[in-house]
Amino acid sequence: MDSLPAPTGRRLAVQVTPDALRQIRGGHPWVYDRSILAVRPDGDVGELAVVFDRRRRFAGIGLYDPTSPIRLRMLHHGAPTTIDGAWFAAQLDAARRRRTPSIDPRDGPLAAVRLVNGENDGLPALVVDRYADVLVVKLYSAIWWPWLRTIVEALVALTGARTVVLRTARLLRDGTAPPLADGTVVAGPAPGGPVEFSEAGLRFAADVRAGQKTGHFLDQRGNRIRVGGRSAGLDVLDVFCSTGGFSVHAAAGGARRVHGIDVSRPALAAAARNMARNQQVPSVQRCRYTSEAADAFGAMDRLRTGGERFDVVVVDPPSFAGRRDQVEGALRAYGRLTVLACGLLRRDGLLVQASCSSRVGADRFYATVLSAAANGGWELHEIIRTGHEPDHPISFPEGAYLKAGFWRVGRR
Repeated sequence: MDSLPAPTGRRLAVQVTPDALRQIRGGHPWVYDRSILAVRPDGDVGELAVVFDRRRRFAGIGLYDPTSPIRLRMLHHGAPTTIDGAWFAAQLDAARRRRTPSIDPRDGPLAAVRLVNGENDGLPALVVDRYADVLVVKLYSAIWWPWLRTIVEALVALTGARTVVLRTARLLRDGTAPPLADGTVVAGPAPGGPVEFSEAGLRFAADVRAGQKTGHFLDQRGNRIRVGGRSAGLDVLDVFCSTGGFSVHAAAGGARRVHGIDVSRPALAAAARNMARNQQVPSVQRCRYTSEAADAFGAMDRLRTGGERFDVVVVDPPSFAGRRDQVEGALRAYGRLTVLACGLLRRDGLLVQASCSSRVGADRFYATVLSAAANGGWELHEIIRTGHEPDHPISFPEGAYLKAGFWRVGRR
């Protein structure tokens, strides 16, 4: 990390619009460029910026980015405080302590958990996931480059982690090259391969250096466990199965057959390895597991046309709406997936459908699923709607992205 910039030690003075000031005092973590009235002196990425009101009273302090539409990401509001290494260490420790009750005792030292969930833990654009004794630090903003050494040193001291891997969002990799490449090991020895961990007593492995997100989708843990608890003796279709999280839990829960669909052959290979890691579980041994590398829409249509039917269909697609102008297209895709999934279900089968796009609100997502099913001649009987797990807390509206529904499907 010697190539990283260091904090300058400067404090910028920032004046914002009255509306932005109200938002800051209300705890919102973002200040957009259009809300900035003045910055003195001109600031660099990652510098501390103090927001004052018109009477020069302290309102909050955050990290400044002159290159981003989100110009200021707030760290603290209320009474003045000193932001330094000790402050960051205290924030990280508080986040770590909040996760302790959510760790499954079956997993012990091999547990996987989200330790820091960005803005929702007071550390905007910073995510930290733990897989056994390996930490993955993911940056979603350049504001963290000057503070990365501080963060990593504090994490190692607090957790005793053996290895820390840096992941960067695609936004940071576009354009100018960042100081450190995605997948760089910033502390400890490099993992010899995927990192093994435990989830509800089942074994998985995360490609922490090159896999999607930080190597595994920790946010769907609860829904995977729920599917496992409803799969005994049933045929399960896992659409957008990625590395097999839902598939393994369904097999462990006693599914007779599990079929996974994903466009990525490497993901399917990882799913097969995860299934193999759990062969000590008798129900996994008995389950007939198959998979295919294919576009989900086309594969579902072919299965339906070929007469295939399942008792459980899980549809967990990637985000279809990375931008505001993609929302309508995403809703159409969700509706089409609902129709395809319902057409593959046996009588009173279970539909599990999720959305991970923050730009698609929960109300619109659920309305789309229900409307698409009704237009196709199916009636959905709701079992449960789910959201974020305890280790993925939400503290502001834009932070809510995950929603999923479990429905029994019947003909109208």
